[in-house]
Amino acid sequence: MRSTDDESTPPPPPSVDALLEGSLKDIGIPPRPTILDRISREMLQDEPDYKRLANVIGADVSLSAALIKTANSPFFGFRNRVRSVNEALMMLGLDVASRAIAGIILRKTFPNSLHLERFWDASARIARLSGWLAQHVGHNKLRPDDAYTFGLFRDAGIPVLLLRFPGYEKILARANSEDSRSFTAVEDAQLPTNHAMVGCLLAQSWWLPEELCLAIRHHHDTAVIETPSITPPLTSRYRIAMAQFAEHLVQRHTGLSHTHEWQKLGDGCLRLLDITEDDIDGILAEALPVIEAED
Repeated sequence: MRSTDDESTPPPPPSVDALLEGSLKDIGIPPRPTILDRISREMLQDEPDYKRLANVIGADVSLSAALIKTANSPFFGFRNRVRSVNEALMMLGLDVASRAIAGIILRKTFPNSLHLERFWDASARIARLSGWLAQHVGHNKLRPDDAYTFGLFRDAGIPVLLLRFPGYEKILARANSEDSRSFTAVEDAQLPTNHAMVGCLLAQSWWLPEELCLAIRHHHDTAVIETPSITPPLTSRYRIAMAQFAEHLVQRHTGLSHTHEWQKLGDGCLRLLDITEDDIDGILAEALPVIEAED
């Protein structure tokens, strides 16, 4: 028989994160790919077996081709072209390669549709340009591969919500056209969550770096960009600012997919990156080959 003290003492409340994860269980976040587990285990070895991993990756022709193509992207800046999966692993290193593979698999995880193809193409362009910007105007504040990975995963919550909620496309359109409230506030008003939170949970479940997960969670938060004392860490804020600037350059050049995010976040992003309005046209001119490159 339980004592009176036991009956009068309620169990401790679940943490906010536990409540949040519980409420999102039915959202449909895809599980961590097994290939990433293989790479993680190999990274723990004193002498990783690159050849064995190359054979595992090589069993998937499209994954192999995409990894080699990623390794040959200009922002990695390798002098010689990578021609095999083993070379890609050796040149990139397992940490960078695992995140590149995660980005490749992310795109393959969702059903093919014209709408999502355009979304992935736009994400890839922003990721590629973010990596280039980190190299050329980043003042060594952010590694190119970190900027690239964030660009790929920043909006990963959007396809999850498109599949889970039939009316999400209309909500997305309203959020894109909102010129005062934050993007995620529009989502929160009509859904039990938003794409930034879902994307953060996806990245966490795929064991991506914490700084990247926090950047995904806060990438529409004006206060995070403009207030130095607010978490997340500075490296997360650089990721957010670099990708937002990349998106602005793409939209400025193509005239496509215009949102109001730059007018909400742009000033803070430029200050954080030590870039002025007068610099933008020159940076855009240099970045054109990256923006116009085919995926």
